[in-house]
Amino acid sequence: MKTLTSMIAMSALAMLMSVNVYADDGVHTSEAMEHAGKAQAHGEDGHAKELTKHAKESLEHAKHAQKAHADAHHHMDEAVKHLEEGIKHGEMGHADVATKHIEDAIKHMRESAH
Repeated sequence: MKTLTSMIAMSALAMLMSVNVYADDGVHTSEAMEHAGKAQAHGEDGHAKELTKHAKESLEHAKHAQKAHADAHHHMDEAVKHLEEGIKHGEMGHADVATKHIEDAIKHMRESAH
């Protein structure tokens, strides 16, 4: 009986701990999308500096989401690549090219399962 109780307690603890991982992952994905959207808007206005700032924030959150469940994040991998390219072009002052990469990053974030 003691073993059964211990198994149930351990299962419940494992389940509660995994809920935090999924919640954190969702928060990071939401934050990544929010900053990517702001980067896109600034890019459309030709504001490369602001685009770059928000794209960097988006990249940090996307990387956190990516690490949370690496096996399920093909789309987050692609989003990270596009964010990095968007940042590179934003830093060069190419708002139009950077905006396209940010748009692609947003599409991949939406396709992500998380």
